[in-house]
Amino acid sequence: MSGAAVAAATLLGERAATREGTLQVELAHLDYQRSRLVRSWTHLERQRGGFGFLGGPGETQIEADRRLIGDRIVRLKKELEQVRRTRGLHRSARKRVPFPVIALVGYTNAGKSTLFNALTGADVTARDQLFATLDPTMRGMRLPSGRRVILSDTVGFISDLPHELVAAFRATLEEVAEADIILHVRDAAHPDTAAQRADVIAVLNSMVTDGTIDADWSARCIEVLNKVDLLGGVASMPVRGDAVAVSAITGDGLDALAAAIDARIAAGMEEADYAIAHADGARLAWLYQHGEVLDRQDGDSAVKVKVRLLPADRARFERLN
Repeated sequence: MSGAAVAAATLLGERAATREGTLQVELAHLDYQRSRLVRSWTHLERQRGGFGFLGGPGETQIEADRRLIGDRIVRLKKELEQVRRTRGLHRSARKRVPFPVIALVGYTNAGKSTLFNALTGADVTARDQLFATLDPTMRGMRLPSGRRVILSDTVGFISDLPHELVAAFRATLEEVAEADIILHVRDAAHPDTAAQRADVIAVLNSMVTDGTIDADWSARCIEVLNKVDLLGGVASMPVRGDAVAVSAITGDGLDALAAAIDARIAAGMEEADYAIAHADGARLAWLYQHGEVLDRQDGDSAVKVKVRLLPADRARFERLN
């Protein structure tokens, strides 16, 4: 872990707002300290008599330090696992609602929290600081189609993000893995914007390697070129592919971004036809709540509907039959 990464981890610790964030930061620090014991603390390799928690007779200082750090890491991992189980229950609850989840990712200071606030009307901390957002924040928003989604703001990435930090913040990054759509927010006005883009993609690809995220994450990704107000506005910003240019500060381009999210979700939906008995109003209401009813014909014995659903919702509905 580089000196810059250590400084970043310190900032992470200062900005952790929840128990999960605090545990993650301490774990990252301890992993780093343990890796440096042999290389940097050899001056402590001396015999020390054993008193109390410092260990038995003949235990060296470095052995005692390694043991204490190891014990603390074990305890932290157990506490984090409990936090992750709780977060898993929350995700399961959201799936039962369910609303599509849209996760914002990007290099630190790309403007993710400002964009999050602009899209949801929330008041998430948005400052020009490393890791101003650590703990995931989630809010609901409504798309132009009327579809409701959940927007998730996540921790920002840095250059050459150490593996220790990626592992320690796995629970935070799981929001990305679980998301239906990933918004890769870029600071289009930054002189190193291309390099920052490459850094973020490298981290996401490393998550594929360790199994945290599926290999098809890029198919769920929309690139968002933020801060175009510093470059003359949306109209003067050339974009390629499915990228969307916006200014989270001025609001320019936000309607186009919402429409792009809407279109991406709709593209992943499936059409199905069902005949619902008049007496089964609950199932009909479920379809209206979870899908888009494209056509409805009220017959004598049943209501015939053509509906568009996410694949997971279609499977769930058909299991109810």
